[in-house]
Amino acid sequence: MKRKLMLLLACLFVGIGLVTAQTQKVTGVVISEEDGQPVIGASVLVKGTQIGAITNVDGEFTLLNVPSSAKTLQVSFVGMQAQEV
Repeated sequence: MKRKLMLLLACLFVGIGLVTAQTQKVTGVVISEEDGQPVIGASVLVKGTQIGAITNVDGEFTLLNVPSSAKTLQVSFVGMQAQEV
């Protein structure tokens, strides 16, 4: 009985490790191509999901719990052409 319990706990810890490894944190800076200045308030969205963020006063953003399968970010701002990166 004790051996089965230890095996169950070991499987549980391995399973938790695999689940947490499937997401990642993405950070970056949005900069205007025209003048090289940070873009304040730009929208950054992970394509195909509802995960997104708005850039701060330094143009920086952080996206949490991004699936490792996500490959594209959509960046948009009023008055500028949206881009996929």
